Amino acid sequence: MRTEIATLGEFGLIDHLTEGIELKNNSSQYGIGDDAAVLSYPEKQVLVTTDLLMEGVHFDLTYVPLKHLGYKAAIVNFSDIYAMNGTPKQITVSLALSKRFCVEEMEELYAGIRLACEEYGVDIVGGDTSSSLTGLAISVTCIGEADKDKVVYRNGAKETDLICVTGDLGAAYMGLQLLEREKIALKGKTDIQPDFSGKEYLLERQLKPEARRDIIQKLAEEGICPTSMMDISDGLSSELLHICTQSKTGCRIYEEHIPIDYQTAVMAEEFNMNLTTCALNGGEDYELLFTVPIADHDKVSEIEGVKLIGHITAPDLGCALITRDGQEFELKAQGWNPLQEENTK
Repeated sequence: MRTEIATLGEFGLIDHLTEGIELKNNSSQYGIGDDAAVLSYPEKQVLVTTDLLMEGVHFDLTYVPLKHLGYKAAIVNFSDIYAMNGTPKQITVSLALSKRFCVEEMEELYAGIRLACEEYGVDIVGGDTSSSLTGLAISVTCIGEADKDKVVYRNGAKETDLICVTGDLGAAYMGLQLLEREKIALKGKTDIQPDFSGKEYLLERQLKPEARRDIIQKLAEEGICPTSMMDISDGLSSELLHICTQSKTGCRIYEEHIPIDYQTAVMAEEFNMNLTTCALNGGEDYELLFTVPIADHDKVSEIEGVKLIGHITAPDLGCALITRDGQEFELKAQGWNPLQEENTK
């Protein structure tokens, strides 16, 4: 069954994809169905973030299922709101699509978006659709809230603050390498399915990431308010350099403390890649990188899923990685740059 999008038209498609959406948040006064959504945030700071995903640049539909893509498109925006120590509440979703897509495929995409919204308690309150000559583009804008005294920026890190990361790093990048390898190996073969057994975690990290709401909640429970925070979308090195630049500090992180999953290590060896480089520069992990005052050392050390990887220093000491054998290397942002000319992602 294939229903051409033209049979529904622009408004018909939006009505079809958003049918049955019920608003859950008090701040969502009015959602889809008028010229604009109506939101109310008394006594709160309003956080707004947006993300644009382009086919052929940010995702490859050869191996990315549309439902997973929808889920991920929502999650990466939720992650940005959590990285400000806020709570995502609403999203708008805009799609540009070429004629090769049908209504059923858009239903799959929206099923992923709606699932993410249900899981994280976020309302879909609007969006737009347009035609595209170059495939699929997805633009998601997310609105969140935070208490006025709890918003965390990138520029608040202070000397002697501890540097923390959540989860593990490099797995999403390894998942991407794995998918790209199989795409090349199976080119032109339609009857063979790749065997990903034992590598499921890597694929999940690439195709279905999660935002770290759990850590934000744990920090609040412990009474810890980070001094600076970012989510790791472009790689640990890149994000840490952003924090240090905006906070006018230096940093020291220790290779032996960077959290890496076993499957990531195995895969890096298989690809003959340097494991630490993958963890520092891979990106798309959507883990949280944050700094806390040294006085919070004991409390933060006990939070499951958080790893201390180093400390903030005076700016004149620069930003460095200390290797396992005690050597010091300058940290460089070698993560993904969307505006770089030669991109393979």
